[in-house]
Amino acid sequence: MVAILEVNVLDKGSIDLISNTDKGDLLVVNAARCSFDKQHEVYDEKNDTKLINYLAKHGHVLPFRHPVATLRITCPIFVLRQLGKHQVGFSWSEVSRRYITSTPEFHIPSEWRQSAENVKQGSSEEIHPFSSTYQHEAKHLSDDALAHYDLLLKRGVCPEQARMVLPQSMYTTTVVTGTLLGWSHLYKLRTEEHTQLETQEYAKAIGKIMGKLFPTSWGALCKHS
Repeated sequence: MVAILEVNVLDKGSIDLISNTDKGDLLVVNAARCSFDKQHEVYDEKNDTKLINYLAKHGHVLPFRHPVATLRITCPIFVLRQLGKHQVGFSWSEVSRRYITSTPEFHIPSEWRQSAENVKQGSSEEIHPFSSTYQHEAKHLSDDALAHYDLLLKRGVCPEQARMVLPQSMYTTTVVTGTLLGWSHLYKLRTEEHTQLETQEYAKAIGKIMGKLFPTSWGALCKHS
């Protein structure tokens, strides 16, 4: 699958646009006007923009379920587990280490954040004083896990069990098809301040892509929903 648009995220991650509904904003207004058996061939900047904002503002979200976009997301496992909780309006397909033989890659943070004092989860904006030490240790642990994984495979252990020694920092790839409304819900929830920072970075990258594909509809949904 050839990427139409690519956004790099974190150290080795990326989001690639694989396919999308053409003229998505026009599809939204035509879906909204279906009740009146009306359809426009060309997007009317004034009237159609007004209609899209009206729909988003008043919660008439059904027309926003018609446009879709398919993304190929390469991210650490712990990020995918947060993104993958969004199921309504989405279809997910993930690569499997039962079948692939490529060398695993791992996310190694360049900075390690301190834990937040006032919440049970999350992190503060302060960098841990031993951040550089933990970066080195994380690289060592990742290399060690990869060595054990390779050793198990060489000794004939089946891939579906050998993969158990790989950490959550391992990058994985998933192909995701979602409706415009589904992507907007994911974006809204995963850019909130309590969301893990790495996951926020992916949500923001998704927002950049959707904003280019569906500029009026995306702007209206982000503003009103």
